[in-house]
Amino acid sequence: EVQLVESGGGLVQAGGSLRLSCAVSGFTFDDYAIGWFRQAPGKEREGVSSISARAGTYYADSVKGRFTISSDNAKNTVYLQMNRLKPEDTAVYYCAALWAPIPTIDHANYWGQGTQVTVSS
Repeated sequence: EVQLVESGGGLVQAGGSLRLSCAVSGFTFDDYAIGWFRQAPGKEREGVSSISARAGTYYADSVKGRFTISSDNAKNTVYLQMNRLKPEDTAVYYCAALWAPIPTIDHANYWGQGTQVTVSS
């Protein structure tokens, strides 16, 4: 059974940092890329970053230089280190197993349940 479980969300002040984790089971990182998405209230879900064994890493322009994605194959976990957080980063963050390396909704096969990130000004 494929599962993705996010953790690490919370409340942080602007300029602060959080690290999100996505623990996966039922597949390996050779089978799927892993993407991070976020959805703010009233907005569409958007791809933020992804990591792929074949294609490397991808970042949306809005987070480039502030967020870093990485993976620990031994722990079957993907991390999203988020630095210099801004109020506009506030959203529910989801990880997903992707059949292609760019994080778009159409590329997602499996989703986690999401974790809330709130950045106060």
